[in-house]
Amino acid sequence: MNREEAWELLTEYTRNDSLRKHALSVEAAMRYYARLWGEDEDYWGVTGLIHDFDYERYPQPEDHPVKGAEILRGKGFPEDVVTAILGHGDHTGVPRTTRLAQALYAVDELAGMITAAALIRPDKSILALEASSVIKRMKDKAFARAVSREGIREGAEVLGIPLEEHIAAVIAAMREIAPALGLAGRQIP
Repeated sequence: MNREEAWELLTEYTRNDSLRKHALSVEAAMRYYARLWGEDEDYWGVTGLIHDFDYERYPQPEDHPVKGAEILRGKGFPEDVVTAILGHGDHTGVPRTTRLAQALYAVDELAGMITAAALIRPDKSILALEASSVIKRMKDKAFARAVSREGIREGAEVLGIPLEEHIAAVIAAMREIAPALGLAGRQIP
């Protein structure tokens, strides 16, 4: 499946603009790590783009991403992509044994935390957001409370990258598509 077909699949199942932007954020981060590690950027990007495509229809933990995996298998997706998507949530118990699966797990929650940290800035921009600001926000348990701090920390550990460096990498990836994410900023009166 190419990127255009993946986008069509995502938009068929996902109407919510915030969920679509999250998918774009994860796609950007996956592309970033693919480039860094010499992997197939399109393959990794598509994996990130569709990782939550089923969430809006099947939000219950017992259904997501299991139902999505069934749909992807029916469409002939490679098993390593399906397994990576199944492993992006701790509740499935699917081990993350490939770099693709580890990267997806590592960037998913972090993309949400970075988005939340950018949106509370007066300019609503990711362009000047620093990793240290995200780390500070992670310490506030009331901030973006649905985002797993442990998952973010564990993701960096699995990748073997210091947390602050991992956060900076995902911020850099998301900056590349800031306008599409609605995080390019706005003028402050």
